[in-house]
Amino acid sequence: MRFLVLALGLALAGPASAATETAIVAGGCFWCVESDFEGVPGVKEVVSGYTGGTVDNPTYKQVSRGGTGHYEAVEIRFDDTKVSYGQLIDMFFRSIDPTDAGGQFCDRGESYRTAIFVKNAEQRAIAERAKAEAEAALGQKIVTPILDTAPFWRAEDYHQDYYKGSSIVLTRRGPKVQSSAYDFYREACGRDQRVKQLWGDAAPFVH
Repeated sequence: MRFLVLALGLALAGPASAATETAIVAGGCFWCVESDFEGVPGVKEVVSGYTGGTVDNPTYKQVSRGGTGHYEAVEIRFDDTKVSYGQLIDMFFRSIDPTDAGGQFCDRGESYRTAIFVKNAEQRAIAERAKAEAEAALGQKIVTPILDTAPFWRAEDYHQDYYKGSSIVLTRRGPKVQSSAYDFYREACGRDQRVKQLWGDAAPFVH
């Protein structure tokens, strides 16, 4: 009877679910990086946050003011049977300006620097290889550092999925989607224009 119950339980549970892996990267404004990677097949969730600094549980105000050492970063949670860590890092390099050590696009300062945070030797080897390949493809020196993982602090709730903040307004011609503040910011900051200039058709998130 015990065997029958165990067998039934296994049948109901089905095959073991794929383990969730994580990648932590900083690519300037975390709204933009979150927006880019949440659309990648195999990515389960992208969380905006702060990492690399010296202040525990920092606030956005503290980080953006400077002096904490933190980067605006994202934690990408993914199914590695559908997308690999290496593929994500390749896409990451081609979605930023890795030649800029002072920030990204219109956002300047320490919190907007780029970086890859690795949790083990395997991730470091993959990231180093991806960096070398990206540098060869770009033909310019890449300044994005590869750093050991530090505590990752989730950003305030209003930063999560910020890019989804469009609204519907009623007009005489019917409902119309009104562009969000995020859309305006991304366009005005020149992110896609610069990425397209650098990477051309290799840029994965620029249309």
